Formats: sequence, structure tokens, C-alpha cells
Amino acid sequence: MADATMVRSSAPDGTGFIRAGSGTPVLLIHGVGMDAAIWRPQIVVMQDRFDVVAMDMLGHGTSPLPPETAGLSDFADQAIRLLDHLDLDRVAVVGHSMGALVAQEIAFRAPSRIASLVCLNAVFRRPPELAHAVRERAAALGGPHDPLAIAATIARWFGDPIPPILLDAAATARSALENVNADGYARTYRLFARADTAHADRLGDLAAPALFMTGSEDRNSTPAMSAAMARLAPAGQCAVLSGERHMMTIASPQKVTQRIMAFLDQASNASTNAEAGPPFDAMEFRRALGSFLTGVTIVTTIDDAGDPRGFTANSFTSVSLDPPLVLVCIAKRALGHQAFSTSRGFAVNILAEDQKAASGIFASKAADKFASVAWQPGQTGNPLIGGSVAVFDCDLEQLVDAGDHSILIGRVHDFTHNGAQPLGYCRGAYVTPGLSQEALAAAAPPGTEVGVILENEGRVLFFETAEGSYQLPAGRGLGSANEPRSLKGKLAAKAIDAELGFLYAVWDDAADASRTHVYYRGTVDAPVSGDGQIRFIDIDLIAELKIADPAVRSMLARYARERAEDMFGVYVGNEVEGEVRPLAKPEPSAPIHSGPIHSGQR
Repeated sequence: MADATMVRSSAPDGTGFIRAGSGTPVLLIHGVGMDAAIWRPQIVVMQDRFDVVAMDMLGHGTSPLPPETAGLSDFADQAIRLLDHLDLDRVAVVGHSMGALVAQEIAFRAPSRIASLVCLNAVFRRPPELAHAVRERAAALGGPHDPLAIAATIARWFGDPIPPILLDAAATARSALENVNADGYARTYRLFARADTAHADRLGDLAAPALFMTGSEDRNSTPAMSAAMARLAPAGQCAVLSGERHMMTIASPQKVTQRIMAFLDQASNASTNAEAGPPFDAMEFRRALGSFLTGVTIVTTIDDAGDPRGFTANSFTSVSLDPPLVLVCIAKRALGHQAFSTSRGFAVNILAEDQKAASGIFASKAADKFASVAWQPGQTGNPLIGGSVAVFDCDLEQLVDAGDHSILIGRVHDFTHNGAQPLGYCRGAYVTPGLSQEALAAAAPPGTEVGVILENEGRVLFFETAEGSYQLPAGRGLGSANEPRSLKGKLAAKAIDAELGFLYAVWDDAADASRTHVYYRGTVDAPVSGDGQIRFIDIDLIAELKIADPAVRSMLARYARERAEDMFGVYVGNEVEGEVRPLAKPEPSAPIHSGPIHSGQR
């Protein structure tokens, strides 16, 4: 739309502002050294759906100077007077940098006037080195429009040298700095230099939905600051735009404006639903979600201080094969949220059945969680926990805001996996996804044959008989190492240290219906004992073996097929007929990878 639709006016107190469009009212507040016109890219897009008001803060544009020792309240009161003048009872407020601090101050001073809040590139609890640097800059402010100071600011905001794609945006910012009132700039910047902790103890009282958004490359309004504010605000969300710096509103206006408008729509819809709909039972919702059987993971990273951090999670899933992406969710109120939301990457360690204790420790507030597990750094430096069923070592691809959680999307750089039994979780308790071996031992009818297909690196363990036939390990019942006729007894007699996993087949004997056969899948380390009967046979060669029992031969043929597809079912029936019940619906087959993901697969 033409700039003519953007009407510049003045309020009775001298506050300059631009107003354009119609619809839901939105107030835009710029940062130090800018003025209302810096929002021109946002106004052009938003005015079709919003009543957009961009104000000149005190000491900027055509607005009067602030007091020499101004506080945030002076700037907030200026904005509230403007809303009164325009008869706007309730607005969404979008503030950039210093404007974000002013927006927060308005929300605390007049909460009923704020529908939602967007804080762009906001500062919060600067670390000592950043606090010292900004206060030194404030103290060193020279005469009007100091060219060295302006050049340093532009370099900080856009880079040195400035990338060609940002030259126009840098020229716009430079022009604003060269034309700002020198006294207004100095008074405002000195307040900005000391106001980063002004709301540190009040964000927990922020009633309005709030989005805290910054750029991944903003070294002064860092992602860690936005993440911390979002965690403290009851309805806070955090978004980090990849590759963006401090002046992302003019460097990437389309990207920023789309995110602003999407949040404003979300906040508006949430408010409408809250007014119209019945009360939502969050606790019952949580119980319903707990009905979904999941695995258990420990997610790990290295924080800014170089210390390992980790938490237990079952909200893990794959996202994409090409590129290889996975995701995990972390609560914004979690102690490790800042470390994970600002890290370069993370690792997902899928726990084995014998790692319940580790799961509990990483779900607690224990001081030194990593003292309880064996771990080593992966290729990206993230901690990898020993004994895990699978490990995915990831670079952080994207941080996505999602209600009271953040979604960490990781690009898998390296991974490992094995055939150990995974740990499950459902309805607040740990579970074993396979048939309980303890239950089988306690309740199986006498004479039940229990066997196992033991695999090691693509080979299956067999016993070779004197007649040259091959048998799987099997016995009367599961038993124990002290019962020589049982499965465990026969494995112990040959010094085979096996790990029994999922149930694989159950069938009744065709000749004797009272006799049942139960077979598991499992893993075994090699080499085992020096027993001359033990043979490891490649899965592809099993079909060539002499196997006396036709039911076992049929089961092994199925195992070879399902192993190639990495998708197993459970056979139920008798040795003549039955059905294979899949554990999951078939997916289109895809290559099976192991080891590092190289650049060609990215």
C-alpha cells in the first residue's frame, strides 16, 4: 500500500506517532536511536488487518525530551497517554530492544490495557561482561552524532564488513542515528544501559500472553535472555530466528512480521476460546496423554560453562529421514531450559530396561546427575550415556515455541543402536514392552518349550548336533541358571551371557495341544565359550541349514525377512497354521543406516 495511508500526527503532549490501517489495535515501540518510521515494513504488511500505531518514544522523532534521569515509567506513561488520546482501551504491544522494556513496563502499570505482548531483541539480566560494555558505552557518549560511535553501533548490529544483502537496512539505521536528538538519545541510552534487571522479579506476574523473540546471532539481546523471560512469564513463549542479529525488524522484515502476526492471531484466538468454551481439565488431559506407551530417554547437552546437563523425557520422536531430523520437548520451567534452548546441539539417549535408576535420577533435581552414569562426549561434544539402546547425537536445527514447552529439533550427526530391550513408560509407571519373562516363569504350563533367537552383528547363535543339524537354544520353561533343563540353565551351562528381549512367537504343538512353544528375540556378545557345539550363522545363510523342526525352520525364515525390513511381528497359532500380528502398521521401506550421517546424506 502507498505510504500516504500512514498518517503522521502528534498527541496533545507532543508525542509523535504514525497511524495506519484498521482492525485489532497494535502499538509499535521502537528502540534507542530509531523513531516510528523504522516500523514502515511492518506497517505496510499489517495495516490490512490491524489498526497500527507506531509511536516516537520520548527524545526521538518529534516527541519531547525525557527527564534527565528518566525511568521506564516515564516512557510507559507516555504510551498510556497516547492510548487514551486515541480512545484505545486495549491493545497488543510490540516493542523492539528498549521498546520491549517499555512494553513490559506498560503491561505492569496498566495490565487491563494489554491484550498481548511481543518483545523483540529484549535485554534481560545481562552477564557481567555485557553489562560492563553497555555501561561504558553509555558513559562515553560524546557530542551530537559522533561518527565513530555510530559506526561502532552499525558494526555491532549488522556486522563488519556489512553483508551486501544488509546494506539497505544498515543505511536506514544509520540515517536514524544521524538524525536523532542527541540529548534524547543520551538520556534514553543511559536508562537502557541499567534497565535490564528492572522486571527480573516481576515477570512472574505478567498476565498477558507474551512472545520473546530474538536472533540467534544477537550477541547483546541473546537467545538465552529471551528464553529466560519466556520461562518466567506465565504465558510466555520464546522464538529464536536462525541467522538474525539485533536489527532483524529491518534486516528480515517479512520473516519477523509473519511471526508477529501469527502470535497476535494465536493470542486473540486463545482469548476468544477462553471466553466461549467450557473450562479445560488440564489434569485429566495429562492422565489421558499418559495412556500412550512410550520409550524413555535422557536428553543431554553441554552448557555455556562447559558442564554436562540432562533431563529425562518421553516426548521424543523422529521427524524426517532426509534430512535426518528428530525432536524432543522440554518444559519452559525446567531448570535446564536455558541451557538446551541456547545450546549448539543435544543428544538423545534411549534407555534400556536396566536403566530405570538413571531415568529417575535425571528426572530429579539431583546436584550431580552425571556421577550416576558412565558417559563420554560424542562427535559434537554432547554427552552419550553408556548402556543405552540407541543414541542420536544432534546439532540444534531449530527451536520451536509450543505453549508451555519448547520443541528442540535436532539434525542427527551420528547415531548408534543395539538389540537390547528398551525401557517403556505408561500411565506413570515403567513397563516392559515384551511379554513379561517373570510372568512366563510363574504361570507357564509344565512342559512349555521356551527358546530364543540370539543375534550378534547379523549372525544367529545355534547349537550344532552330532548329526549335523542345527538347533536354537531352548529348554523346558524359562527357569534359572540352576535348572539344567530350562532355557536359562542350558545357556548357563555353555557360559552364554544372553539378553532376552521381545516375544517373537507362540504356538501350540500340533501333536499335543497341551504343549506350548514360546520364543523370544535376544542378543548375545561374541565370542562366547569355547564350546564346540556353538555356531554363529549369518542370517542370510540360515535357509541353507539342516533344521529338524519345521515350525522352527518356518519361524527362522520369517525372522530373516523381518530382520531385513527391521519390522517384526509376533506369531500366534500352532505349528501348522496361525497369524503374524504386526507390532506396528507397515511403513514404506527405507534404507537402514548405522554410523555417522555424512554430508551426502544431509
